[in-house]
Amino acid sequence: MSAVTVPAPARAPRSRVLPPIAWWAVCICLAVLFLYPLYVLVTQSIKSPAEAAQTPPTLIPHSFSLDNFRALGSDQGGLSLVRSIRNSLYISVLATAVTVVVSTMAGYAFARLPFRGSRAVFFVTLITFMVPFQAIITPLFLTLKSLGLQNNLTGVALVIATFNLPFGIFVMRNSFAAVPPTLEEAALIDGASTFTAFRRIMLPLALPGVVSTGLLTFFAAWNEFFASLILITDQTKYTLPVALGILSAGQNNAVDWGLLEAGVLVTVAPCVVIYLVLQKYYVAGLLSGAVK
Repeated sequence: MSAVTVPAPARAPRSRVLPPIAWWAVCICLAVLFLYPLYVLVTQSIKSPAEAAQTPPTLIPHSFSLDNFRALGSDQGGLSLVRSIRNSLYISVLATAVTVVVSTMAGYAFARLPFRGSRAVFFVTLITFMVPFQAIITPLFLTLKSLGLQNNLTGVALVIATFNLPFGIFVMRNSFAAVPPTLEEAALIDGASTFTAFRRIMLPLALPGVVSTGLLTFFAAWNEFFASLILITDQTKYTLPVALGILSAGQNNAVDWGLLEAGVLVTVAPCVVIYLVLQKYYVAGLLSGAVK
């Protein structure tokens, strides 16, 4: 007589670490933590100057006022916000263009055109991440002065591009390395030159990396304060962050919080719009090469 096999009792499903309502509570708390500073930024900028300077500050504005934005649009002591925006835009666009072009070419060379010692050169390039900008500001100032680029927007843009090149090269090398080499080999077999294969095959596939490099460089140049403050001495050439720092200082070095927050809102708005438009490329570019 055969033995009867008794099936083992089914395991009860593991209970979640936290119930769904607890996860919602955690997510809401994190959202409030990140959104509250933005709420303060917007509300401070639309308060009247007197209310913005109140201590303790009011959580909800008592009245709606655009005086802070009107103050930004007026010339104060030779400083013009419109001119400062143009200066920042020029520096940001030039630094981004230089960084994207050089990083793309160098990243392709490191990924697809290896040479003896290329790994050592790439390692040395990454080491420059550890060099703080403030540590070499004096040699940079003297170098730009000898080249005739001191107190020059182009000189500041080149300095910012130089310090963004290591990360740009790192991102672009990973982007090109993630592309299957068979695609480029097929183009070369069909008679395409190396440059043609790079331009028509590799570059479109590495577009997320290009966008990521451009975004990060643009944001860094747009928000750069220290380099512009040290390397620019003519206030007509001040960038937006430097101009805001000067305009927000009232009498006896008292900070005009309403004016400052309005200026920060003007500074942040273009970055948010550009990021939202190019978000999918940015995320894909940072993940390039991370998963094989």
